[in-house]
Amino acid sequence: MVWPWLSCLLLPALMVSVAANMAPTFLSNMSAVNLPEDLPVGAEVFWLIAQDQDNDPLTYGISGANAYFFNVTPNTGEVKLANLLDYETLYWFAINIFVNDGHNNPVQNEMLVIVEDRNDNAPIFQKTDFSTSISETLPVGSLLLSVLAKDKDTGSGGAVVYSIEKVIPSTDSSEYLFRILPNGSIILNGSLSYNNKSAFYQLELKACDSGGRYNNSFVVQCSSPVFVSISVIDKPDLDPQFVREFYSASVAEDAPQGTSVLKVEAMDGDRGINDPVIYSISNSTRPGWFDIGPDGVIRVSGSLDREQLLEEDEEVQVQVTATEMHPNVYGQEAKVSMWVTLRVTDVNDHKPEFYNCSLPTCTFTPQEAQVNFTGYVDEHASTRIPIDDLTMVVYDPDKGSNGTFLLSLGGPDVEAFSVSPERAVGSVDVQVLVRAPSLVDYETQTVMLVQVVATDSVSRSSSVALVTIHLRDINDHRPTFPHNLYNLSVFEHSAVGYVVTNGIRASDPDTGEGGRITYSLLPGNGADIFAVDPDSGTVTVRNSELLDREKQAMYYLTLLATDGGNLSSSTMLQIVLLDINDNKPVVSGSYNIFVQEEEGNVSVTIQAHDDDQPGTNHSLLHFSLLSSPDSHNFSVDPDKGILRNLGPLDREAINPTLGGRIVLTVRVSDCGEPALWTDVNVTITVEDINDNLPIFNQSSYSFSVRERDPGVLVGVVEAWDADQTEANNRISFSLSGGGANNFLLRGLVLGSGRAKGHLWLPSGVSLDYETQDSFSLTVSAENPDPQGRDATAKVLVNVEDVNDVPPTLDSASLRGIRVAENGSQHGMVAEVVAQDRDTMAQVEVQLVNVICTKAGVNVGSLCHGWFSVLANGSVFISQSEVIDYETCDLVTLVVRAYDLTTDPRFQAYSDNGSLPITIEDVNDNAPYFLPENKTFVIIPELVIPNQQVASVQARDDDSGNNGAILFSILQVDFIAKDGAVIPFRGFFRVSTSLEASVFIGNIELVTNLDSTLQGTYQVMVKAQDRSSEGPAQEAKITLNLFTVDQSYRVRLQFSMSKEEVGANTEEIKAALVQATRTTVYIVNIQDIESTARARGRSYLDAYFVFSNGSALTVDQLSVTIRNDEDSLTKLLQLGLVVLGSQEGQESELPDTLRNTIIGLGVALLLVIVIMTTVLVCTQKSYHRKLRAMKASKEARKTAAGVMPPVSAIPGTNVYNTERANPVLNLPTKDLGFESQSSSSDLDHISLNSLDDNSVDLENSRQEIKKEPLHSLMGPDPEPLNRVLSEMKAGTHGQQKEELAFTNPGLNTTDL
Repeated sequence: MVWPWLSCLLLPALMVSVAANMAPTFLSNMSAVNLPEDLPVGAEVFWLIAQDQDNDPLTYGISGANAYFFNVTPNTGEVKLANLLDYETLYWFAINIFVNDGHNNPVQNEMLVIVEDRNDNAPIFQKTDFSTSISETLPVGSLLLSVLAKDKDTGSGGAVVYSIEKVIPSTDSSEYLFRILPNGSIILNGSLSYNNKSAFYQLELKACDSGGRYNNSFVVQCSSPVFVSISVIDKPDLDPQFVREFYSASVAEDAPQGTSVLKVEAMDGDRGINDPVIYSISNSTRPGWFDIGPDGVIRVSGSLDREQLLEEDEEVQVQVTATEMHPNVYGQEAKVSMWVTLRVTDVNDHKPEFYNCSLPTCTFTPQEAQVNFTGYVDEHASTRIPIDDLTMVVYDPDKGSNGTFLLSLGGPDVEAFSVSPERAVGSVDVQVLVRAPSLVDYETQTVMLVQVVATDSVSRSSSVALVTIHLRDINDHRPTFPHNLYNLSVFEHSAVGYVVTNGIRASDPDTGEGGRITYSLLPGNGADIFAVDPDSGTVTVRNSELLDREKQAMYYLTLLATDGGNLSSSTMLQIVLLDINDNKPVVSGSYNIFVQEEEGNVSVTIQAHDDDQPGTNHSLLHFSLLSSPDSHNFSVDPDKGILRNLGPLDREAINPTLGGRIVLTVRVSDCGEPALWTDVNVTITVEDINDNLPIFNQSSYSFSVRERDPGVLVGVVEAWDADQTEANNRISFSLSGGGANNFLLRGLVLGSGRAKGHLWLPSGVSLDYETQDSFSLTVSAENPDPQGRDATAKVLVNVEDVNDVPPTLDSASLRGIRVAENGSQHGMVAEVVAQDRDTMAQVEVQLVNVICTKAGVNVGSLCHGWFSVLANGSVFISQSEVIDYETCDLVTLVVRAYDLTTDPRFQAYSDNGSLPITIEDVNDNAPYFLPENKTFVIIPELVIPNQQVASVQARDDDSGNNGAILFSILQVDFIAKDGAVIPFRGFFRVSTSLEASVFIGNIELVTNLDSTLQGTYQVMVKAQDRSSEGPAQEAKITLNLFTVDQSYRVRLQFSMSKEEVGANTEEIKAALVQATRTTVYIVNIQDIESTARARGRSYLDAYFVFSNGSALTVDQLSVTIRNDEDSLTKLLQLGLVVLGSQEGQESELPDTLRNTIIGLGVALLLVIVIMTTVLVCTQKSYHRKLRAMKASKEARKTAAGVMPPVSAIPGTNVYNTERANPVLNLPTKDLGFESQSSSSDLDHISLNSLDDNSVDLENSRQEIKKEPLHSLMGPDPEPLNRVLSEMKAGTHGQQKEELAFTNPGLNTTDL
């Protein structure tokens, strides 16, 4: 009865409670949240917080289209990021947040999520292939080409900075040959030379943003490098050059006209032009003898005669001029000349002839030729006495063996005389000598006749001269000398007339005229240097200049004494020349030395020699240092000539005008009397080091500047550095101190070691007197001191108080406008309105800056000059035709207003305003294909219809439809291996897609290809834009699709499964590409059948194709991989075991299976025979052993006292414990039978040990030796003995009486 009354009391209370429950409300700040885009997934982003007056448990959630970005913990309201944010894709979005208290409807609220940009994008070049060709005469500062990179980020993270990372070829001259402007324009920064520097340059460019925050740190993102190819075009600015520095040749004097003698060759100095060269003979020492053809071959054009060239060393000098066919870049002939030496060789075309003259005065003219000669001789003249008054010379103008002749005598009196010499070359004085004095008898005959015969030693042609010898009646004695040889000496260069000797006398016992002796020197070596008095026989010096010991130290003279009857005798004079000091020392080489000041030392040896007689004072050298302004710091070794410095060298102590050069004069003198010397200059260049600090001209400075006056010069500081080179005395200024960031200090070089620092207020910075009336700064002067030292001075800047009222710009007049590119619009396009509250104001509008941007990226000064702003604010188009949307799509004119009547104490300028001008695109760019380093290969057996076989990529710098590209196939030709061209239609099609602003044309196969055709498919693809106005533009490209025969398919076996090989595919490809330098196409990866006895567990089929479409065979691949040890090692680590072709390995499989089946059959037959024999022989033994097993079982039951705890498998004696012993229920024990299964390690060894294409892994891995299983497990105990031995203990630990025994006859181990 209580429950109804209680219900009546509680029902109203419950109704009141339900009616009073209030819905929860979100906090006021739950309307928006800012989240950086680099938050990681799972990061806590914010909390959903709601208030509930009833303190009910709240459940939170997020819904809406963008709710997938977040995960909410329902009971706490914690929100974590579920998917990454991307500012560039979605920079804000809305989500619905809701809260539920379980009593009321969920309360929903819209929250705005604002994504903050982070520097997570690197700049991307809009093109990846840049190339241009420029003339080598292009002036410095010329624009080569422009590049553009875009960064999707905003702010500093989207501001792109370009740099040149590398110039190839990398030389000192090319390092700074190019520079890139902030707008991406590449400028020529130095001179070019096609021939002397390089004909091609490659620039590696990189674009980096200006940095921004990313993942809680400041990050600078850089693009992948792109390369710019620059080809230098040669200009004809060099003369031609002969291939060789010297040309010479020989030609026989009897060579007929037209004979080729020598070929000269010249080539254009401009290698890139190679203008043809025309040859001509511009001068010759023998005109008409030779000419030259257009091929540069010098030929004989006239009769040659060597004998006319005897005074010209038998040579003809010909000047050959090579002239380029076209004028050079200056409009002049480009030519070069060279003297060519042509030696005319001798031919035996003359016979020896007789001439009536004496050498060396013979001219060998026809007037001197004679065949009759007369001479005189005294009777009974001594043997070898020559015939007097006989001036006979034999001359053969030929050379060498051709000019060699033999002399002999003939005639009636040949027995009385002889001829000298008997053999000669060229020309010789001929003497007829007395041979038999007894036959020369005046009383017998007064006149004797002989014939002198001259015979050519080669041609045997001869000439004969008749000599008539008149005999004189003389006395019977001739003069005689006491000695046959006299040793004499005389100083070299003795004066003319100096007496060498006066003590040599000949005696003649005859009296009268027959006893009067006359002395003379026979012609020979030295006869022109010495003279003899004919009466006294005194020998004197005849030529002092020729008497030079250094040329000849000894002379041999023949002194002849003749009496009045012309009888004579001779003696030999040996004259030795004595040395005098007549040669100055000779210094070898020049001496230019570079040494670093302070630490560097000079040590140089002066190399010199003296040609006077060695071992005497005349050749003994002495070195000394002549006095000079810098000689006090140096010394020279007087004997060895080693020049050294005495103390440290100071570059600053040297006169700056000398450039650090010290010139010393070393005197090298000999020790002769008088001494002779030679002076040599030694130039020592003292290289400057940075050993001096800059010095200010004042220790402190004081300047004044008016407030709110930006960009004015505050003052000038000056410093100098005593170092003498620009690298060490270059001064840079820096500013520090409180408020130093309000000033700008600009350095100015005044001269060597002197610089000024102009202290400026930056253009955007002004001072405020009321905030700070003075600044105490410190200016530092620094130079490249490795120790980081500098000099400082104090600077006090006082601020002067001023006031200003600037004008303003009307913001409505700065609204953006649109202008079409490429000369579409002209004239005024906008008007900027300026206002000033002053009544007398005269305001004008000034253009402050022009900002050029492309897709939000600053491109530098490309658009400067496109627009102009007049003083009245009118904005005009200045260069309509230059406006280019592709380089700049937004021009921002930064303008300001200026009041001309503002008092100088006030600010006259307004704040800068920006007028954005949007450039509209027109279709002025043709599509262009992007380069792809790809080789397209078709394997006819694998490709199927609708499969992609190639692709192209193209871009168009226009925007919208003007930049949209549609691909089409114009033509398909098949180029067979024999060169035949077969047109194809309908075999390929192309589809167009767009990805990341790049249009991709995927070329697909329409129908099956003929696998018997081997060659290349040439597919011509056209890219055409979709112009919104005007004609469409297009580009074409031809692709080569190489077909590869299946015979080039190579199979590689791996020791891993196909899943592991698939996971390592990229590493395997990289190693194969490194070894083969080919493109690797992987066709298939499969496991090898377990029945196949091979080394590998899986195989990989692939093709190895070169860029020309050729492919590697298995043998070539094996050799290539083995030659690359690094790649081979990598492949072995990745599990490679065998290389082979698909057909070879597949063909081996049937043979292997067949051999295996035959072997198994034979083995099975042998096993049956053996087993039958064993069963028959062991039947009785098994009965006995079975009884032992039964006893063993009973013994176990008796010992354990219980039955086995597990049941047996019905119909067997095996217990159901896994792998239990079927007899004794022993613990599981692996008997090692699996080691003989087909899956053992031995089964992985290839049966074909002679496989040439296998990779031997055993040589590269440590061999692991496995112990036999039975040795590891120990011998198996005999089962019955083991059971009986276990009876020593009971099942509950109770000790039992030992009942064990051993009976070898009951051994059951082998069961």
